[in-house]
Amino acid sequence: MKKIAFLFCLMNIIYCSAQVKAISENGDEVILYENKTWDYADKETKEAKEISTNKTSFSKSKDAGFFLKSKNLTNVGVHINTKKWSFEKSTSEDASEYEFELKGKDAYALIITERIEVPLETLKGIALDNAKAIGPDMKVVFEDYRMVNDKKVYCMQMNGTVKGIKISYLGYYYSDENGSLQFLTYTSQSLFKEFKDELENLLSGLEISK
Repeated sequence: MKKIAFLFCLMNIIYCSAQVKAISENGDEVILYENKTWDYADKETKEAKEISTNKTSFSKSKDAGFFLKSKNLTNVGVHINTKKWSFEKSTSEDASEYEFELKGKDAYALIITERIEVPLETLKGIALDNAKAIGPDMKVVFEDYRMVNDKKVYCMQMNGTVKGIKISYLGYYYSDENGSLQFLTYTSQSLFKEFKDELENLLSGLEISK
């Protein structure tokens, strides 16, 4: 299975990134691009904003007949349509527990589980910081709360550039006393609209029991 997300991380360590963060003489954090242009690292306001709750109720697809259970969090699993998605257990060196690939397509996913409860706002910040580590221009372009198989989760879409490739991440985030999870899907920005339904269908297979 292709491992684009982790390949990007590896490439970022081995090679000099085409995007470099720096501090201006005025103390502003900026991004320096390979073409000698620059931009502010955070154009968005830092004031807290209210996140809307999606009125749509999301549930697993009828075709998602295979239930993949987390080994780390006993109350977490994903219903998968194995005719469309393949999966494999990540290696011990990877941060994720499982990785997924839309068969014959350039769309991927991974699920990260940890047995530590993390406040949702903190988890959101960690996810964004990790994304910015490989794509300094990464930013949140969409977010909401939604009910997924009767559990309230946080949904976030991030867009950014990694090694010259424009990437979109769409993910669900959740945390409780059992631990925390990040369920991320990703593809190129140019293909996101084409694969959005498939990505959301996979995400909507997430099941969190009490």
